[in-house]
Amino acid sequence: MDMLIFELEKNSKKPLYEQLYVGMKDAIITKQIEVGTKLPSKRKLADFLNISQTTVEIAYGQLLAEGYIVSKPRIGFFVEEIDELPFIESKSPKKVIETRYSAPEPYQYNFHPGKIDTESFPFAIWRKYAKDLFDYPSKEYLQVGEPQGEYELRLEIANYLYQSRGIICTPEQIVIGSGTEQLLPMILRLIETNSKIALENPGYSAIPRIHLKNKAVPIAVDEDGLIVDELEKTDANIVYITPSHQFPTGAVLSAARRTQLLNWASKAVNRYIIEDDYDSEFRYIGKPIPALQGMDQNDKVIYLSTFTKSLMPSLRVAYFVLPPALLPSYKEIFSYYSATVPRFDQHLLANFMKDGHFSKHLNRMRKIYRKKHDRLTNTLTSSYPSIRIAGDHAGMHILISVPLNKSEYELKQLANKAGIAVYPVTDYLLKSIKYERPTFLLGFGGVALEDLEPAIHKLMACWGINKGQKKGKSHEY
Repeated sequence: MDMLIFELEKNSKKPLYEQLYVGMKDAIITKQIEVGTKLPSKRKLADFLNISQTTVEIAYGQLLAEGYIVSKPRIGFFVEEIDELPFIESKSPKKVIETRYSAPEPYQYNFHPGKIDTESFPFAIWRKYAKDLFDYPSKEYLQVGEPQGEYELRLEIANYLYQSRGIICTPEQIVIGSGTEQLLPMILRLIETNSKIALENPGYSAIPRIHLKNKAVPIAVDEDGLIVDELEKTDANIVYITPSHQFPTGAVLSAARRTQLLNWASKAVNRYIIEDDYDSEFRYIGKPIPALQGMDQNDKVIYLSTFTKSLMPSLRVAYFVLPPALLPSYKEIFSYYSATVPRFDQHLLANFMKDGHFSKHLNRMRKIYRKKHDRLTNTLTSSYPSIRIAGDHAGMHILISVPLNKSEYELKQLANKAGIAVYPVTDYLLKSIKYERPTFLLGFGGVALEDLEPAIHKLMACWGINKGQKKGKSHEY
C-alpha cells in the first residue's frame, strides 16, 4: 500500500493516533485500501511517518477492535471485508441543525385549575432540608431503594392519612410513584388485565388516555356526584371516582350514593373502587368530607392521592393505598419494579413531614386559597349575578356558566386574545354532554390575590358581559 496517503498534522489538537486511525478507516471504507491488503508493520509505518510505534499500535488496535482489520499471528495485519458501513466520518465539521423551543407567550392571567400559589412556598425550609440531605451520611441513598418507595415516607403518609382523612393503613399497604399516570396502569394490571373501568363524565382528562383504549365506560355526574344507578347498568368492574370533590364539577358524592357504591363493589369478587382524593386538603364550607376508604368494610377501595396541590406539581410524588387482600398479588407482579421517585426526594419529603412542616404549610395554604376563593366568588356574585357558580365548596377552582349564545371555543378565543387563559368544561368530557350554557373552569391557585378582581372584570369585558345583570338559576349537571 501507498503509505503516503496519510498526512498527519503534528501541531493539531487531535492526537496523532486518532488522525492515523481516522485516515486508515476512511481509506478502507472508500476502498482506497483493498480488502485483503497487508498493512505495513508497526515499525515500518512508524519510521515512514516519523512517529512512535506506540502511536501506530494504538491506531491499529482501534481498527482491530472495530473489525476493519484482522491480525494473523506472526504474519501481520490485513484489511477485513466489510459488508456495509452506514456511517463514514467526515473530515469536515458537521453542520448541526439547531432547533429552538419557542415557549408560548405567557397570559396575563391564567386560570388553569392545576396551578398553585408559588409565592407562598416555604423555600427556605425546603432548601435547608435539601442541603442537610445531600451530604456524606446520605450516601446509601445513591443505591436503588425499595420498589414500593422509601419506608420512612410511607410511614409519614400513613400517619398523615390517619390524622387528616381517617384512613387506617400500614406503610406496607402504600406504594409510591411519580404520578397518577404512572400508578393507575399498575392498579389496573393488578386487578385484572381485561377489566372495564367506569369513569366520571366529565372527569379528569388524562385518565381515559392511560392505557384504557376501549375499556373506559363514561358515567354521568350530577349535583350528588357519580350516578351509581347508571354504573349498575354497565359491565364495568372498576370505577374511578373523585368522591370528596368531583373533578371538575366540584360535586360531593352523597352519603346515600357512597353506601350504594360500596354495596355495588361488594357484590362481585373482582369489583374495585379507585378513590382519587387529589385535593381533599382544601375545603372552605363545612367540615372535611371523609374518605370513602374509611367507610370500606370489604377491602374494595384503592385510595389514590398526590402532593401536586398540597406542595407542588413538579415534585412528582403520588401514592396509592392497597387493601390488604391485594398485597400478595402486588408483591408477585411488581417485585422487580424500581421506585420511580428519586430516593433523595422521598427522604426530603419524609423529613419535611416528620418535623411538622407539611401540616404547617397546609394550614397556611388553606387560609391563602380561602382568601382567593372568597375574592373570586364575591367578585362574581356582587358584580356579575348573571354568572352561575358551581363547585365552590372546595378545591382550587370553580365552575362558571355564562349567559351567552357563543360557543365555548369562541369565548375561549376571545379570552386568549385578551391575555386570559380559561378552560372549557368540555375539555374534560369522555362522552358528549350538551350544557345549557357555555361552562368554564376558573382555577384560582396560580392567580395572585390582588389580580383576581381585575382579571374577572377583564374577562367579563372581553365577553361583553355587563355588571349587574339579573341573576340566573343555579347550575345543573
